[in-house]
Amino acid sequence: MVRTCGRFRLGGVLVVFLALAMAASARGQAPVAGPRPAVAPRPGIQPKSGAGKTAAAPSGRVERTRAEVEAAIQKAGTTPPDWWNSVPLAYPKTLELTWTQPPKGTPWTPNKYLGQYIWGTINENPSRWREGAKLMHHVLTVNKDDQAKLARTMDALARIYHELLADWARAAFWWRKAAVTDTDYADDVALELAHCYWKLGSKEMAATVLGRFQTDDTAGGNVIRLWAEIGELDKALALAEAVAREGYPDIGYLAAGDSCRLAGRYPQALDFYQKVVAATKGWNQIKRNKARAQASIEGIRAAQGLDISRVRDGTYTASSMGYAGPLEVAVTVQGGRIASVKVTKYQEKQYYTALTDTPAEIVRLQGIKGVEAVSSATITSEAIMNATMKALAQGMK
Repeated sequence: MVRTCGRFRLGGVLVVFLALAMAASARGQAPVAGPRPAVAPRPGIQPKSGAGKTAAAPSGRVERTRAEVEAAIQKAGTTPPDWWNSVPLAYPKTLELTWTQPPKGTPWTPNKYLGQYIWGTINENPSRWREGAKLMHHVLTVNKDDQAKLARTMDALARIYHELLADWARAAFWWRKAAVTDTDYADDVALELAHCYWKLGSKEMAATVLGRFQTDDTAGGNVIRLWAEIGELDKALALAEAVAREGYPDIGYLAAGDSCRLAGRYPQALDFYQKVVAATKGWNQIKRNKARAQASIEGIRAAQGLDISRVRDGTYTASSMGYAGPLEVAVTVQGGRIASVKVTKYQEKQYYTALTDTPAEIVRLQGIKGVEAVSSATITSEAIMNATMKALAQGMK
């Protein structure tokens, strides 16, 4: 298993948003990416019709029709973000903007190689995330005559909008354009598009894409997790069992445990996590996955007997293992409610929005039930949730 246009000037910078792939719009609805290589298609589920008015789900998430989501994607992709004029186009003059690959053995040189610059300079510095998006728009113009590099730039731009800026509409727009510009991208971005559709409010669109995956060939069990996130726990667990039978119980059961935790099914989550700990074979990261499962067992056990109304006022600290090392949180309780969750110590570098979004969700939901891990920062999100539950357990009367 493989684990795998209109142009306008703003701030003096010429930016291409739509002209490079206007043909996609001319064809009508943008294509929905299909399954990844080696993933056989299966009959799609039959979701309810998208007809109807925009509504608010019980969780507070806004639900939208397919037409509304399509309109949101088109509008976002053809207009600048509201922050555009306040962010300069800034990058090292030594930076090569044509995706030059460093020769094997070359020292890390982020001021020269674009991929390294995005990974080590943009991703690790939240204050530069918007700057990174603006740079990628500029790189589009630089590579406009090279289809492969153009698609790669669109993919990088979509990932910045998705993973760093949580701008789901613009992420979907640019991933779709990457898939039109270079069909190799159509398979690679299917799951990411499904996540965008869900975040934009359409379970129907997300489920249609997910229904094409017969298995989950991702290292993080991401197809399983997204099924659970959209509220289809039975589908998530069935897929997790399939992955376990394929020889990857550490991946399948870890994702199953996280799926059950999301749904508040703590005893069932513990059973799956225990299966990960007991696994004797799996992926090449089985040791890390077993450690993650053990950390989640500790967090769940702390959460099981937890009653926030019985936690004494005060600030409590605890830690759990993150991706790069221990991560510590400080949880403040006031009047029987979680007042704040702050990450006070961490060694993560590629944490995306996990350090802010996960604590905010814990406060909003007053616990870990329903808290979705941040895309691309699942381990960091897990650590924050586990540490929070351990911290709150200290204050129980």
